[in-house]
Amino acid sequence: MREMNYQTSTQQNQQTKQFRGGEKKVMKKRLALLLSVAMAFSMFANVAFGADAAKTTQEKFDALKEAGVFSGYPGTTDAKLGQEMTRAEFAKVLVKLFGLKEIHGQYSYKDKNYDAKNWAAPFIEAVTAEGLMQGKDLTKKIFDFNGKITVEEASKTLVTALKLEPVKDAQNKATDWAKGYFEAAVNAGLFSKDVNPKANATRAQLVEAAFAADEMTKGPKVTSYKVIDSKTVEFTMSDKEVQKVTLDKALEPNKETEVTFTYKNKEGKEFKITTKVTYAITAAQKVASVTAENLKEIVVTFDGSVDKKSAEKKENYEVKDNKKIENVTLSDDKRSVTVLLAEESGSTLTNQKETEIKIKNVKNEDASKTLTETVKFTPIDVKIPEVKEIVGLGTKAFKVVFSEPVQKQDVFASANYKLDGYTVSGNVDYVYPNVAIINTSVSVGEHKLTVSNIKDFSGLKNVPTEKTFSVVEDTTAPEIASVKTNDLKEVEITFNETVKSVEKVYHNASGNKGTVKIKDNKVTATFTNAMYIGDNTIHVEGVTDYSGNKANREVKVNPTLDSERPTVMSVEVKQKDNGHHKLIVEFSKDLDKKDGTATKDKNYTIKNKDGKVLDFHGLTDGHPILPVTFDGDSKTKVVIDLGGKLDSGDYILEVEGVKDATYFGNTMLPYSTTFTAKNTVTDGITRAWYVSDSEDKSVRIQFETPVKTSGDGDATAKEKYEFYDIDGNRMKVEDVEVSMLSGDTVKVKGKFTSVPTSVYASYIKDSEGNFLKQNGGFRLSHTVDATNKIGVSKVKATSREEIKLELSGKVSSVDIGDFKVKVAPQGESEVTKSPTSYELADNGKTIKLKFEDSNKLPAGWDKANLHVVSSPSTRDAFGTPIENFHDEKGNDVGKVLVDEIRPEFDSKIVLNSVTNSTYEYEIQLTANENIKIKSGADFINELQPLFKVEVKDKDIQVTNVRQKTANSKELFVEFKVAQDGKNVSLTQDDVVNIEFKGDSNNTYKVITDIVGNAVAKFKSGVAARK
Repeated sequence: MREMNYQTSTQQNQQTKQFRGGEKKVMKKRLALLLSVAMAFSMFANVAFGADAAKTTQEKFDALKEAGVFSGYPGTTDAKLGQEMTRAEFAKVLVKLFGLKEIHGQYSYKDKNYDAKNWAAPFIEAVTAEGLMQGKDLTKKIFDFNGKITVEEASKTLVTALKLEPVKDAQNKATDWAKGYFEAAVNAGLFSKDVNPKANATRAQLVEAAFAADEMTKGPKVTSYKVIDSKTVEFTMSDKEVQKVTLDKALEPNKETEVTFTYKNKEGKEFKITTKVTYAITAAQKVASVTAENLKEIVVTFDGSVDKKSAEKKENYEVKDNKKIENVTLSDDKRSVTVLLAEESGSTLTNQKETEIKIKNVKNEDASKTLTETVKFTPIDVKIPEVKEIVGLGTKAFKVVFSEPVQKQDVFASANYKLDGYTVSGNVDYVYPNVAIINTSVSVGEHKLTVSNIKDFSGLKNVPTEKTFSVVEDTTAPEIASVKTNDLKEVEITFNETVKSVEKVYHNASGNKGTVKIKDNKVTATFTNAMYIGDNTIHVEGVTDYSGNKANREVKVNPTLDSERPTVMSVEVKQKDNGHHKLIVEFSKDLDKKDGTATKDKNYTIKNKDGKVLDFHGLTDGHPILPVTFDGDSKTKVVIDLGGKLDSGDYILEVEGVKDATYFGNTMLPYSTTFTAKNTVTDGITRAWYVSDSEDKSVRIQFETPVKTSGDGDATAKEKYEFYDIDGNRMKVEDVEVSMLSGDTVKVKGKFTSVPTSVYASYIKDSEGNFLKQNGGFRLSHTVDATNKIGVSKVKATSREEIKLELSGKVSSVDIGDFKVKVAPQGESEVTKSPTSYELADNGKTIKLKFEDSNKLPAGWDKANLHVVSSPSTRDAFGTPIENFHDEKGNDVGKVLVDEIRPEFDSKIVLNSVTNSTYEYEIQLTANENIKIKSGADFINELQPLFKVEVKDKDIQVTNVRQKTANSKELFVEFKVAQDGKNVSLTQDDVVNIEFKGDSNNTYKVITDIVGNAVAKFKSGVAARK
């Protein structure tokens, strides 16, 4: 492929300026100069022709045609040089001429027939992406691919591709926007100055221009390069010469960057070279390994360097079984982290037992990739703890550092320490995970210490070993070595020695006191009152070391504000024991629990996979009805209880407006993701059926999801299955064999003495390792079908365009010709409707038949049934057909179609005056089917709140809602217009707006159709003018 590596010599640029606007003779001289300096073909050139070989336009066309740049005139192999060329054809020429990459599957324009069937689309997208061509109508996104390319349009594309400068203040006959481009094209010898720039370009003109453009691109090429550092690159040229280039701007790591430099060849000729280089660095791309050589520390090693801030954030790691994390420390080379588990016993690993850690939202060092992986590992603790270091802390204490985390109870026992042969007398402080500070008098000089009976968290004891250390007198109180902030409310102060105690830490004024935590030589203070933006003075009062030296210290700090927005890291879908789905949304940062943005229902929207707001009883306008809550004590996870069971399938979650817990509350950017709902709690088994023939008697059991075939959740273990007969007695089945028919279906073969009526399966895991449940338990049950047909449990119309069939099993293929609906609209004769398309949902357990255009169902009916042909082609993966609703005599009786279609009001409404004397008006609404008002409905509390009437942007009180004829399509809403306490008439210019609150109506079912479907929401308006 040929890259856009267009090279122009210094001489060429000078000549272009000198002869700008000159005569044709001058242009010929200039072009001759260009051709004389052209060298061997570019390394990327795919056009095999040259000036010496081609003289006439026809010869140039032939060369271009041979190289694949030009084709014969459409429908012929002839040049047809006098004909014109379309914009689509020229786009292809540009792609072939400059070696651009065709772009497939992308359609940026809205021209008619601009789709996958359009041959020119990959070429148009390529020149668009490269900035060479654009649409004729940018607002409407119209490219006009069948329109003719003009000379000035071609001039702009070629001047842009060759990286020539448009001529400023050019005077020619081109359109204003094109004057500079056309002048540059003329100066470069692409077009004659005498040509009409506004005219459609002929194929001959475009051949000449393309040929000249190709000649301009020839010259020395870059064959390879070596990046020395971010500002220095060595280029090896096609003539074997090496040129070292110092860049003005440093290269960005791992980013392809265009570089331009001047190269002088062996003959002393200069060329302006433009090429692309990438400064590759060793940033991590994945997790290389996870190990644990003790039971409290996990070492995660990456294959490159990672970002310190995200790598050391403990919220970015999860250890199986909810083990808590104390902290995470990044190594000096930034290629590994040590995850320290919390001290509590429940957060200790089990030696030589496989577990797993989830790494999430860890960025590599150049932020080009965010790492999210779950890695299994097995802790292997075979090393005994050792004394790594002994540090004298003056003459009143010393510190012992162990090689790994050790148990507190052993560290506390002073009898485990012998100083110069004598058991230590004194208190021992323990700093988790591996530091003991022994408070005892010790003289200046050299001492010997023996430590014994110290166990690590796997129970391995250290071997007593004598070690020597030195003590010097300490007469100076701790001094501050460094300080850093975490937003405006936390500061970490590092001292030059181990700190024993601190009386008080505050910032600026003594009232801004912080909560203090000490760990060895680090003091962390968390403030209630935020620090200032700018310089702050941190006061540390009464900081004391283990020699009793005490002082007040202070340090200046300018807090680093946390301006990073929170992001959604993951969305986990779970089912409660009652089958209801819930979403656990995890964010990258602690969220603000006080401002309520994290638990605001309007910040979460659920849509179907097509991007439409999901119509679901647990949602209002796509927002959850049940309260959104934090997940226990977590500050980063929220739980969205959907209040019901979703059909298995894909859905969209949109999140916005959530703020983090930083002082200024960074707000997330809008986020959207797709999640998949499964039903494995109440529907562990989808279907079970009995098969009997001369060679095989077996029960086939299909689970909701693919299942495990090994380990403790193995679905092929025969002891997990029980069968019961019609009397409820457990059947004794001999010679049982269990095998997999597919990822979600097992075959249990055995000597069945009769057809079982039910089957139980216990402790089955899905392929992801989760136990399948039924009503909260792990024992799954299902009836065994002896008919071997996919049953249809319910048929319901959810809209005029869709009927849902809820099945007893999973189908894999659907033939819409199997189905038809016989329906009698209200008060009319029966008609037949056939589906126009279908969709499989709920993991194949639901068929959605679509009825579109003229096949739409009526809004309401007196009678409706779904019918299936006698031998349906709609089947599961094993060839089992769907049931056909035929009775024992073979009569096609069909299955009753349940009406779940919500009635709708017509957008056209009528405004009537009830009586002039009382200034009362009524709005007549007309539904698309017969409706009714709930018997005994209370007007003030039930009917009136459903309606909102506005006149002149003011709410008008509704005085009555009624039907003149019960169970009809019409509904009348009465109101009066009041002004200054008096009822007034509407004027000719007034507009009356009415809104019906369908969501509330759906909850309370006040106005419904005859079968109880609530009327949908509605909004419209009408002018008072007659």
